[in-house]
Amino acid sequence: MTKAALWMGGWLSLMVTMAVAGRETASRLDVFQVMELRAFIGFVLLQPLVMKAGGWGAMRSARPMRHLTRNVVHYAAQYAWLLAVTLIPLAQVISIEFTMPLWTAVLAYFFLGESMNRFKAAAIALGLVGVVMIVRPVTTDVSAGQLVSMAAAVGFAISVVLVKSLTRTDSPVRIIFWMLIIQAAIGLVPSFMVWQPVPADLWPWIAVVGFCGTFSHFCMAKAMTHADATVVVPMDFLRVPLTALAGWLIYKELIDVWTVAGAALILTGNLLNLKKPASRG
Repeated sequence: MTKAALWMGGWLSLMVTMAVAGRETASRLDVFQVMELRAFIGFVLLQPLVMKAGGWGAMRSARPMRHLTRNVVHYAAQYAWLLAVTLIPLAQVISIEFTMPLWTAVLAYFFLGESMNRFKAAAIALGLVGVVMIVRPVTTDVSAGQLVSMAAAVGFAISVVLVKSLTRTDSPVRIIFWMLIIQAAIGLVPSFMVWQPVPADLWPWIAVVGFCGTFSHFCMAKAMTHADATVVVPMDFLRVPLTALAGWLIYKELIDVWTVAGAALILTGNLLNLKKPASRG
């Protein structure tokens, strides 16, 4: 349990830092360029783990098309997420992102044949109400940033469903390895079309994006090896208040009561989604 908490502490630190670094870079460079630099830097940083796992030869996968499909979706979701952090407050982005487990439950029901019990149904309903409270389509216009953030959440949910099947045959290092390779290939042409010289003062932030974007996934995978998902996932809920705090301290972003209430409903829904129905007999 202690080791899982420590690895999740690493995940939380990296993800909150990623939100800030992503905003700093994507507000001055095109998102395609940021993502391409992230993939190349992440690939270099991952090499020690690749060598430890047996080298490049050990990265071969029997399921290349599943990796390709997953990373096309994940690339689009990451693009949307990085764009969203430049358009709306960080707390809103993370709160809306936390609908991802709820969309995952819906997709798993339709495409993986997983059960839909009353807890999952209630979780989805609470999550949708929470999003409506944050976005408030009746009293205010829905912003482009909110729509983009929701698209990212749905994309991440599709990616999670695909990763779930990949983990049955491939290690976390192999999954991350192919994520970086495929996403670098996807972004090569679009990033070239918008490429511009990187200001010297922006390189540290880009390095942070590359590091956090790569090793945050590794921390989560390691946490899962030391504790059940029902223990690990609730720890991630701390990301909402921590990111809101970072937005307030760094960018002076004020959080309204509707965002707080909506985030609370989404997080409650996630907790219900983790609850198992009582066994009969």
